[in-house]
Amino acid sequence: MSTALIILAAGKGTRMNSDLPKVLHPIAQAPMLAHAMRAGRALDPDQTVIVAGHEAEAVTAAVAEIDDDAQVVLQTEQLGTAHAVDQARAALDGFEGDVVVLYGDTPFLQSETLERMVAARAEADLVILGFEAADPARYGRLVMDGASLERIVEYKDASDTERSIKFCNSGLLACDAKLLFELIAKVGNQNASGEYYLTDVVELARADGRSVTAIACDESETLGVNSRADLARADAVFQTRARAELLDLGVTLMAPETVYLSLDTVIGRDAVIEPNVVFGPGVTVESGALIRAFSHLEGCHVGSGAKVGPYARLRPGTELAENTHIGNFVEIKNAEIAEGAKVNHLSYIGDASVGTKTNIGAGTITCNYDGVMKHHTEIGANAFIGSNTMFIAPVKVGNEAVTATGTVVTKDIEDGALSMSRTPQVNKPGRAQKLMDILRAKKARRDGGKT
Repeated sequence: MSTALIILAAGKGTRMNSDLPKVLHPIAQAPMLAHAMRAGRALDPDQTVIVAGHEAEAVTAAVAEIDDDAQVVLQTEQLGTAHAVDQARAALDGFEGDVVVLYGDTPFLQSETLERMVAARAEADLVILGFEAADPARYGRLVMDGASLERIVEYKDASDTERSIKFCNSGLLACDAKLLFELIAKVGNQNASGEYYLTDVVELARADGRSVTAIACDESETLGVNSRADLARADAVFQTRARAELLDLGVTLMAPETVYLSLDTVIGRDAVIEPNVVFGPGVTVESGALIRAFSHLEGCHVGSGAKVGPYARLRPGTELAENTHIGNFVEIKNAEIAEGAKVNHLSYIGDASVGTKTNIGAGTITCNYDGVMKHHTEIGANAFIGSNTMFIAPVKVGNEAVTATGTVVTKDIEDGALSMSRTPQVNKPGRAQKLMDILRAKKARRDGGKT
């Protein structure tokens, strides 16, 4: 059976008090819309349609980065959820199969839940997703008769008996595409808000003799985000779940509550993560690697057995091979560090390649930027780079080459060569005290004679 997704992402999110569309606010360094789209991918949909409205250009750009096969349609007027779904009608013209309707501001829906919704379609024409609420509050209630969903009752319209029901409506549904759009065409807006409500399709389906059911998910999956406080809570929920998953997979988190993960963070079995490590987007850490405390990683790959940190920064484009060492206060950007190589302290390696078992001394810098363009530094295998070496890129250093401490490298170094470039040291006896006296007198004049 073919499946299509419709994800509603048109709302402004007034309570967010932001110029950014609500669905683009990040949870775990990814727009909350990306979380919904990721859950939907488990269904291997034939089509994904995002309904955008407020700041549609920004939403469209974000969707293209997440999934360039997804299609964005516009809801130019906010006339309710049924109206929003109806904007996907043209995009799904001729589609034969099931449609699953999701919300871009509901980021925690599990893939397994969507799969159960689609499976339930074998027994019912329309499937609604509900949840048992700890505090039903003002949620719409799902009135069931056995496995059949009789109706959805909004809180304001519910009787005392109906308000005692804890099985509540999440807003998500699955239905045959042709039937769904037939039902939506019958939805009216005769209500206090003058809007077209998607929930009305339940009553319309039953009036048409169609079977309707509801399945349940955990309440935490339906957590919506409507404010900055909700956003903070949602991020905390994600972090707690993601950390627990890593622990179950055999990753050691020495202080789990201090480790910050992104939506796409991948960490292999037997890796060890020390406290206060931040994983930005696009990080893969292979099995057996060690990430020491207070390190920040983004857009990088860390090979098996590598050691990073403490206080290291790995920026996008960093590739660390097996058993590499990246030490304290080292920054690596867009560089390949080959197997067994070491960059142990106080260095910057950017736009570079470092060969197997090469040792980079403290304070080494690849001077990669000339103010306009970036240039590459290539350092061969088994080289020894003395402390405070400056590489003025573009430059190439051969295998087994050595640079003396303080060398400024401006031209290529051949294999096995020793490179030195130092200004001769000059000592002038007695001049230190005279210099200090001159400087102190100058300071006193500047300060108006004060000492």
